[in-house]
Amino acid sequence: MPQTPHEAAAAFFKDSDKTVAFNRLWFNIMRVHRNFYPRIAKDLKKRGVRDLIWHEILWEIERGGAEGRRMSEIEQVLYLPQYALSRHISRMEKEGFLRREYIRDGRRKHVLFLTEKGAGINAEMWPIYQRAIQEELGPLISEEDAYLMSYLLIGILREDENAKA
Repeated sequence: MPQTPHEAAAAFFKDSDKTVAFNRLWFNIMRVHRNFYPRIAKDLKKRGVRDLIWHEILWEIERGGAEGRRMSEIEQVLYLPQYALSRHISRMEKEGFLRREYIRDGRRKHVLFLTEKGAGINAEMWPIYQRAIQEELGPLISEEDAYLMSYLLIGILREDENAKA
């Protein structure tokens, strides 16, 4: 009789303490990231994109349209600490990909807007990024499993977020 994915996984690991599953999940998420990140990033770095997160930042700003996007919103959606996002924004601003405006309404807010160069680089980099992802992951996992794993990972993100990536 065929095993369900849950039964197959439990049989594979043979852990007597089932709480070890959380440790396995954490370390394997980290290993997958460290394994694929440098190879996927290589082609984009040749195009002047220093970090893969730049694509996501540009995409979130683009989603803001003519109204722009507040940095605090991008922080939440991308799960980036404020200091890391600020560092990326400063670098991207120096490259001419975006501009920021300061709005004072009791609290200082940064609203980000794409420049013409920023809108162009995002459209240019996505096919390169997508191809690198497909080349790395495509041979290793089926589309069905990719959807399942994406769905399960989204499920462990904070509930207050609309993570649909």
